[in-house]
Amino acid sequence: MTQTVSLSFFRFAGPFARIWALTMMGGARLPLSRTPDIGFWKLCGSGTGEGFTPVPNTAVYAILATWPDAETARARTQSGVFARYQKRAAESWTVFLQTQTARGEWSGQSPFTAGETDSTGPLAALTRATIKPHIAARFWRRVPNISEVIGQDPNVTFKIGIGELPLLYQVTFSIWPSQKAMDGFARTGPHAEAIRAVRDEGWFREELYARFAVHSDRGTWNGTSPLAKLEAT
Repeated sequence: MTQTVSLSFFRFAGPFARIWALTMMGGARLPLSRTPDIGFWKLCGSGTGEGFTPVPNTAVYAILATWPDAETARARTQSGVFARYQKRAAESWTVFLQTQTARGEWSGQSPFTAGETDSTGPLAALTRATIKPHIAARFWRRVPNISEVIGQDPNVTFKIGIGELPLLYQVTFSIWPSQKAMDGFARTGPHAEAIRAVRDEGWFREELYARFAVHSDRGTWNGTSPLAKLEAT
């Protein structure tokens, strides 16, 4: 069996739905922990704009989870607490991933297990970091430049910034058509400068970097599957 990672996004419309989603950042913890077959999981909020900001977006939330295989992942993300989110959300989209490489830790764990996956198709990149409090202001001064560049990159298929806690616990997630396109962004411009600063100045207390093969998806985001752009090209 090949471990499958699900990343589910939910968009909520109206104040009551948004309040419900906010309360579920605490309320969903117990039912998620009791979900059959689930491994590592995290509840996340998102940022405004491109998502790469410390200002919360009260409309968009995400659930990341690991599963023993793709069939189980697809079944479990349509039932239980996931179904409750889908019922309340105005729109939802789940992407299913299989790990190619992963290094680092998330909350003291190594959640992603690399398997035999096709390396020629679209890829997803996930970075997660615990930002040292005294570095936070410097870190967030860098982010607008990175966000602007990634937003202008014609190769990026999907991008979002999410996190467990604004300012200090951050996750970036993006999907690319190929390894070449992903590397081209990572090695140039503000992103490359930020990576050098991370290494030279020790911005993070904990960090994780993972690359995934995109397996499949379900649902829509902004009215369509983000993977449709890949199929069109």
